[in-house]
Amino acid sequence: MATISQNVPVDAAQAELLDKVQPAEHVETPLVGNKRDFRWVTEKICGIVEAPVPTWWWVSFIVALFTASFTGIGLLWLTTTGVGVWGLANPVNWGWAIVNFVFWIGIGHAGTLISAILCLLKQGWRTSINRAAEAMTIFAVVCAGIFPLFHVGRVWFAWWLFPLPNSNAIWPNFRSPLEWDVFAVSTYGTVSALFWYMGMIPDLGTLRDRAATALKRGVDQTLSPLQQKIQIGILNARKYGYGIFAMGWRNAGNHWRNYEMAYLLLAGLSTPLVLSVHTIVSFDFAVSVLPGWHTTIFPPYFVAGAIFSGFGMVLTLMLPLRALYGFHDLITQRHIDNMCKICLGTGSIVGYAYIMEFFIAWYGANPFEEFAFINRAFGQYAWAYWIMFSCNVFVPQLFWFKAVRRNAALVWVMSILVNVGMWFERFVITVTSLANDFLPSSWGYYSPTIVDIFTFFGTFGLFSVLFLLFLKVLPIMPMGEVKAVMPQADAHGLGNDTYAPNKEGGAH
Repeated sequence: MATISQNVPVDAAQAELLDKVQPAEHVETPLVGNKRDFRWVTEKICGIVEAPVPTWWWVSFIVALFTASFTGIGLLWLTTTGVGVWGLANPVNWGWAIVNFVFWIGIGHAGTLISAILCLLKQGWRTSINRAAEAMTIFAVVCAGIFPLFHVGRVWFAWWLFPLPNSNAIWPNFRSPLEWDVFAVSTYGTVSALFWYMGMIPDLGTLRDRAATALKRGVDQTLSPLQQKIQIGILNARKYGYGIFAMGWRNAGNHWRNYEMAYLLLAGLSTPLVLSVHTIVSFDFAVSVLPGWHTTIFPPYFVAGAIFSGFGMVLTLMLPLRALYGFHDLITQRHIDNMCKICLGTGSIVGYAYIMEFFIAWYGANPFEEFAFINRAFGQYAWAYWIMFSCNVFVPQLFWFKAVRRNAALVWVMSILVNVGMWFERFVITVTSLANDFLPSSWGYYSPTIVDIFTFFGTFGLFSVLFLLFLKVLPIMPMGEVKAVMPQADAHGLGNDTYAPNKEGGAH
């Protein structure tokens, strides 16, 4: 005889039937794999900052620095010559500068989304990726700010965009979308930087204490006197540098209470910013009367596209780091699955927007609007449109398949294609509507110049330089938050049996 949980005797056939009918218990896979403990997490994350710089880092840094110099050359050329060195001309008086600005602002959305919105929704899987995503946000905003700053022409007068008293009694035009961008992007960048820094305070305190402990322990006596002095100097720099920015953090209970309250408040403040910033950026286009731009779908469409491209960039950055630093137990398959699913969802929203644009153009019976969208798909820029459509609509649909999501190399390639498609989306929106406007007599074809190309591709180098410096100087993950989602943090000791190592040695 067999029994069920209520201790009611049943025969073997009934027990077998109950096993088939009752659903299997759902076991949450752990967010830190292989039963790692708190000490391992601390050593793994702090070790990246404290260990000697690996060879691949130096090679990447030199290549990134060389690439970043292209932006410097392009901007110097533009400043000394004028904006005519860009490919701008009538009717396309907005070119790569605005395209690249919107692209980089979109990249910067995933960091605050992961940190703020997923924090408010209590999504524990965000903990291993939020710090790097926040850094990505800030560096992307820096890259984005370059383009409108130099797009004004006389960059030394860019301060006129701010409502500051001056002797000429000239105030900015608050009806200009460029002015809206100034306030939106500067606010977003400031709050994101504060959010990023606040999350690092406990970890900076840990790095400070480890440096102080290493100084008390003494340096390796087998080193030469010069090497010993250098090592002591580095440890002192870490002790006092991290100590200043740790702001007296001592891991006390009241410190954690105040920290969590402030972090929650900043998360609440940042959440509307995530939605509003790209909405305001979309108004650069939507408030005009130009066919292809004058549409109410732009705000949600731009926000979904920004989250889509932002998560694509997070995957592009984190998957190589997972392999290079051996983060398989911290960035598990569960993290990759969730990010792929968000890309699938937002990519589907973007694809829906593409289709609805054509439907509304037809349904609205506006001949100019109809022509604008037909021209996008079948006109002189059709090649750009179909690259955009393929990368943003077809590629993400592969994330429906678990086999694809579990292939890290394939996911990485797809994440790059996502951002290629999102750049072409901004190009198609900006250029096709301007190149073929109301009057056929003013139509033209836009082509970028070498200065456009230098300036844009150099920003990838600038972004990489900043990100590589972040990897070496600051903790890449929030140690306290990662530990908080581990089974050992459960006061009742539940969950330790849920570990199940996967084929890669990490957790499912």
